[in-house]
Amino acid sequence: MNVIDLHAKVWAGLQARRKQLPHSLLLTGQKGLGKYELARRFAASLLCESPSIEGLACGKCLACNWFEQGNHPDFRLLQPDSLCEEAEVEDGKKKPSQQITIDQIRGLDDFFNIGTHRGGLRIILINPTEAMNRNAANSLLKSLEEPAPGTLFLLVSSEPMRLLPTIRSRCQVVPVPVPPIRLAEKVLSDLGIAQAERLLAMAGGSPCLAMALANSDQGGWLDLLAARLSNGRKSDPLALAAELEKVVKDSKGKVALKHITEAMQKWLVDLTLAKNGLSVRYFLPQQNILSGLADMIPAARLIQSYRALIVRRQEAEQPLNARLFLESLFLDYRALFAN
Repeated sequence: MNVIDLHAKVWAGLQARRKQLPHSLLLTGQKGLGKYELARRFAASLLCESPSIEGLACGKCLACNWFEQGNHPDFRLLQPDSLCEEAEVEDGKKKPSQQITIDQIRGLDDFFNIGTHRGGLRIILINPTEAMNRNAANSLLKSLEEPAPGTLFLLVSSEPMRLLPTIRSRCQVVPVPVPPIRLAEKVLSDLGIAQAERLLAMAGGSPCLAMALANSDQGGWLDLLAARLSNGRKSDPLALAAELEKVVKDSKGKVALKHITEAMQKWLVDLTLAKNGLSVRYFLPQQNILSGLADMIPAARLIQSYRALIVRRQEAEQPLNARLFLESLFLDYRALFAN
């Protein structure tokens, strides 16, 4: 996916900063907009020895070859181990960390003390910045307060309010907006993604998240979930839990409990919108069904259920019994329709 086409104005703004770079930039925006790839492309363009007029990396020079191979001497990427492409979980072994640790931040000390290649720029890309634990964030703060000469920090965050205020205050913020819907649909369609409009709605307009949904929904679990939830009080929570537990197991990591819980959150948001006579945001094909279901549920009960789902979403990250978790989730949903 070409994130530069999706975010042409943001890219132009980044290029305008080349002549006088700050020591830290914070790219913010909702999840799935391509912020990390945008920051990565910007880093590549800054390190490139022969960038184009538009500021694109040439992809042919020695610096670009180093960058693509992941061993450019003047570039460091800090991210949780769980995001590394090569991270695999074997039976009986500890899962990769979902945090950026203080050891990763401290590992930059030698990087700062070594001269840059050909006297160029030194770049540290941190993604997502909110994945830093408290100790790591405090350690990073020291580097932001007294940055080494010729150093640029590129921070990426979908939840900037989770960052320390002192970190945010030391960065120039670069907002990355949701791209125009028609442009996003075209980009997805050009990539061969079917039902781009439906997937973009489910993704809240985020193209990368929509593409991830397309890859994870090859078995049609979203349609299955929507069809079963559409039955309202006639739904069978235990049967649905069994069906989706099988989806989770068969997906080999593409579908997790958190994804199902997030879909349930979106279903409740649409029920709330329909309850107030508004158009739904996520499950577009089910607009009429959601309106009918919303009439059966007291507004206060919807609010209480959504609050409970926020807690469920946090629990979904833990090593739970999938069947029991899903059964409880869908039993609570059916209880919305109790007289």
